[in-house]
Amino acid sequence: MSYIARSIETTVQRLSGQFPALLVSGARQSGKTTLLQHLCGADRAYISLDDPNLLRLATDDPQLLLQRFPGDVLIDEIQQAPDLLPLVKLTVDRSGRMGQFWLTGSQQFDLMKGVSESLAGRVAVLELLPFSYAERMHVSDDRSPWYPGLESAPERILRADLHSVFAAIHDGGFPRLVAEPDLDIEAYIASYITTYLQRDVRDLLRVGDLRDFDRFLRACAARTAQMLNMSELARDVGVAVSTVKRWLSVLEASCQVLLLEPFYRNVGKRLVKTPKLYFLNTGLACFLTGWRSPETAASGAMAGPLFETYVVGEVLKSWRNQGRRPPLYYWRTKQKAEIGLLFDLDGQLYPAEVKLAASPGKPGAGWQSLQNSGFEVGKGCVICLCEQPFPLARGIDAVPVGTI
Repeated sequence: MSYIARSIETTVQRLSGQFPALLVSGARQSGKTTLLQHLCGADRAYISLDDPNLLRLATDDPQLLLQRFPGDVLIDEIQQAPDLLPLVKLTVDRSGRMGQFWLTGSQQFDLMKGVSESLAGRVAVLELLPFSYAERMHVSDDRSPWYPGLESAPERILRADLHSVFAAIHDGGFPRLVAEPDLDIEAYIASYITTYLQRDVRDLLRVGDLRDFDRFLRACAARTAQMLNMSELARDVGVAVSTVKRWLSVLEASCQVLLLEPFYRNVGKRLVKTPKLYFLNTGLACFLTGWRSPETAASGAMAGPLFETYVVGEVLKSWRNQGRRPPLYYWRTKQKAEIGLLFDLDGQLYPAEVKLAASPGKPGAGWQSLQNSGFEVGKGCVICLCEQPFPLARGIDAVPVGTI
């Protein structure tokens, strides 16, 4: 399987020169190991903690393990041996060498706790998401993180029509599915979900009956790009609201979903209002909701939510691949006037809507409510399937989805 370049590569190299340790986290099968192995120099040793012998040594005698590999090291699946982290700290404090340790990890609960306690100020943390559209097209993407006010040169706008976008939505950006297009997508994703349930969920939750969690996964997928009513979700799954909250935290920790908070200037209010749920891998959302081909997904009842989920994921990748977290929210008033995406940059708000259309109509009530809010509002846009940008209203353009 040939290697496909990732947009995060430059960020990995840059931060590796600035920090003694670098951690790349992300969902299983997002390409973390392949990425770092590709970037490794000949002098960097590779330790896979999926190897039972190395894991046993890392658990029983972690000092001896690091003595066996005194130079630059890539440690894969570091969450399996958290006792290594304090020793990594001691080693980098003694050597003072930048980029000495590269780490990967798939589960973020215990992993991030250990990193924050042991390697604070010594580690750069990156999250690798599934393939972006640019990566699928083998296009080098070194653009700045995207937001509605960012101008894109016409030659930087990737061609993206209904067919190509829903092909990307359907396979979800799994590296292996992109690199091997003849692979059975359904069999691959079904196997992925089984592995995820058996490893991550059992490890994090100690779930006794995984059928309940499977129902929960499918109910969440049916709600992608929607405001999340936890009481309704709990009722549909047949579990308590407290259980739903706990399981959602696992989906977040294992990098499967994003909970997008509503915008308020008062940060505390963002944490108590209803978030919107987005699957970070649209292929999982398609599989869990029964859309078995790009064509049925594009013409089915969930086409709009799947397209919005895809766009949010692409926006997120453009920021995360630069090592940054997007200041991203959504806007909704008590009168239910809504704008799907809102960027809060340097005190100015940049709104964006997502429409599954080639010729979207004029913006609705959400835009007017934002203009009347008293906040400083910058340029806005409607992300859609048009071929070239064109104006919709004053300060609002229709922009092709290939822009991001």
